[in-house]
Amino acid sequence: MADTAAKAKKGKFSEYFKGVRTELKKVVWPTRKELYKYTIVVLLVCAFFALFFWLLDTGFLAILEKVLNITM
Repeated sequence: MADTAAKAKKGKFSEYFKGVRTELKKVVWPTRKELYKYTIVVLLVCAFFALFFWLLDTGFLAILEKVLNITM
């Protein structure tokens, strides 16, 4: 009985990976040129948000220093 359960589990496991392989064949992968463009866009957006949050943090710190009369 345990032997049949192990075989059934192995069958489900292999069926899962067969399904994964089938789905990966359907994926439309980007070209090298598209990948380069997408990477540049991601890096620029990350840099923009990093700068934005740094300025926001610096501004709040300056406001808190003035309101609470403290120095950092």
